[in-house]
Amino acid sequence: MTTHEVPKALMVDGFRARRSFGFGGLSKGATMIGAGALVADGLIGVQLPATLLITLPLTFAVLGLAAARRHGMSALAYYWAKVSWRRATRGDVTSYRRVLLPHPYALDLPGVGASSTLIKAHDPTTGKSVGVVHDRQSGHMTITTLLAPGGSLMAPTGAVQSNLRTWSSVLDAMSTDEQVKGASVTIQITPGAGEALGDDVKVRKDPGAPLLARQTIDELVRTTPHATASVAPWMSVTVDPNASANPPADLAEQVAEALKVVDSLDLSGTGTDIERRATDVDLRRLVRAAYDPDVFNARDAEFADLQWGECGPQAADDGWEEYAHDGGVSMSWVLREMPRRPIPYSVLLPLLAPGRFQRRITLSYRVLDPYEGEAVMEREISHAHQRAQATAEVKGRAKWSQRADAERAERAAAQVAGGSQVVDWTLMVTVTARKTADLPAARQELERAIKATRGIRMRPAFGAQSAVFAAGLPLGYSPLVRD
Repeated sequence: MTTHEVPKALMVDGFRARRSFGFGGLSKGATMIGAGALVADGLIGVQLPATLLITLPLTFAVLGLAAARRHGMSALAYYWAKVSWRRATRGDVTSYRRVLLPHPYALDLPGVGASSTLIKAHDPTTGKSVGVVHDRQSGHMTITTLLAPGGSLMAPTGAVQSNLRTWSSVLDAMSTDEQVKGASVTIQITPGAGEALGDDVKVRKDPGAPLLARQTIDELVRTTPHATASVAPWMSVTVDPNASANPPADLAEQVAEALKVVDSLDLSGTGTDIERRATDVDLRRLVRAAYDPDVFNARDAEFADLQWGECGPQAADDGWEEYAHDGGVSMSWVLREMPRRPIPYSVLLPLLAPGRFQRRITLSYRVLDPYEGEAVMEREISHAHQRAQATAEVKGRAKWSQRADAERAERAAAQVAGGSQVVDWTLMVTVTARKTADLPAARQELERAIKATRGIRMRPAFGAQSAVFAAGLPLGYSPLVRD
């Protein structure tokens, strides 16, 4: 097995989770709530001392759950989500049946996509049609660009560094534009693309070619369905057209404003080529094929007449760790923690490698404006030093992990002071199996791919499977975008 040697110049770091300062393992908010609960227990106990036998153990139990960790989150948040999901299941809230919904809800997508609608617009820059997803609740608009990424593993180090710097410039442009609320980059890998390749080779093969050449091509076509995959990458940008100095007067002007903002983001030099803006048919195909993978290679005519609500599932069940829909069962995982050491730029390659099952990898971004980013870093430095100081007062010295965390926060603040941007981001992965019996194999394949990244830690999206599934689609939904 060969390994990909990455030069030190292409190692990246600076990943850090936000951590507030609180008592013990509690967050700042949990500490304040706990202090208020203890004061309330004391005030009630003055009048009714017997109540302390119930209120104090209950308060300490809740605080203990808030301080404990489970799957990278507080145990209290985990069990609260579990209880909420079971309550929703008993009320049939986690089940969706489109044929049973009355008008107009039957025309909407399920879950977080319910407030979205699809607009077919004309792009005056290219003279072609473009699909715009409009969120009727927030007023945001999302425009998707189909990409054709090029390989960089064999590219010179200088070229890769240039691509990384250019992408940093794109994020910098997002931070200074108040209308850009967030962006996401998705790569969908669908196995079994060799069948289409075989049909293409059969038409183009020259009968007069040498026998060895024809035998070699036939052997490649025979093994291709087991070794290749169809790759569909796209980038979605969410824009608030009403955040401009002169808000648009009507829907048409809002669409035009959104297109103008997205056109200002230049992706040339980032290591990827822009294929074109996604049309309304492209968006219908991507969304519908996610719920029913069998229709991914269908003709455009089969999607042209679909209503936006018809692109969703006929039926779906949102489970605790899986999401059952028309054409299969999906599992979605979310980022838990990034490595605390420098990692190669190609760290996601194991997740992008083809497997037996369809996989969708989404990087979601929200770039903070310079003032907000600086304020965030100052708070993080204060919290890091306060944690180290509190531990030193109790144990005589701070933990080495706390000292290292404070140093990382200071390095990040220095980078921000030098012009770098602070980015809230997350990683989401969805794997889809065609039948429930294949779900264990799909889970095992995903777990192995995550372990192969050597440091990235992820966990299932407990109780939020349908939302994370939708976040990887061009529906205009992102867990990081604020209304």
